[in-house]
Parts: sequence; C-alpha cells; structure tokens
Amino acid sequence: QVQLVESGGGSVQAGGSLRLSCVESGSSYSDGSSYSDYCMGWFRQGSGLVREGVAAISLGGSRSDYADSVKDRFAISRDDSKNTLYLEMNSLKPDDTSMYYCARTYASRCLSRNPVDYSLWGQGTQVTVSS
Repeated sequence: QVQLVESGGGSVQAGGSLRLSCVESGSSYSDGSSYSDYCMGWFRQGSGLVREGVAAISLGGSRSDYADSVKDRFAISRDDSKNTLYLEMNSLKPDDTSMYYCARTYASRCLSRNPVDYSLWGQGTQVTVSS
C-alpha cells in the first residue's frame, strides 16, 4: 500500500528556516505507474482553518506554483530517484504556523492547489513559528 510520510517539522523563531520532506513508501503500483507519474503538492491547515494549498510541482519538477503568502520564501522540489518531495521554507513568520501535509494528484491536475484534486495524503508534520 502506497503511503506518504512527512518529516522535518519543528519549532523555529521568526526569520528561521525549515526543510520538509515527504517520502512515498510501499510503492506497489498495480497499474504499472510510478512516483514520477504523479504531480505533488504541499498543503497546510491551521487550527480551525481550512486546508490551504501552499505549493505544487509538475512532473519532473520543471514547473511549480505557489500561494501568494509564501511566494519568494518557500521552494518546492522533488527527487524522483528517491520518491521524495521537499519544501524549503525560509524567512518563516508566525502566520506560517500550521500542520503541513504533502499530497499526490494525477497529471491532469498538475499544479492545482485545490485540496479536492488530491487523492493521497500524508499524516502531516507540525511547523510552529514563534515571534
């Protein structure tokens, strides 16, 4: 059974940096597909808030899209040889405090930041930014 597992969250002070990772494990695609055939995204959800699309990345990683709130501070990337997705977060602000999730979508929904377009989700990793 395919699973997504996030790591790298933690507590930092405002202005600090964190790098989140999301590894796809247990890959056993019965349809012959592989990790590289799917587009990926990072989402976050604060307490009592709706889930927000933070960043999305295309097949192969050549294109990406970001929420305005994180543009120029966050960078999404992927290493298909390691079945791993990354989110480099710099200049962190208290408003970035959230649970962060990675998710997978089909190629037809590449670069979408709408959670309803994603079908496989990780369990989340907490990021807390203090002022």
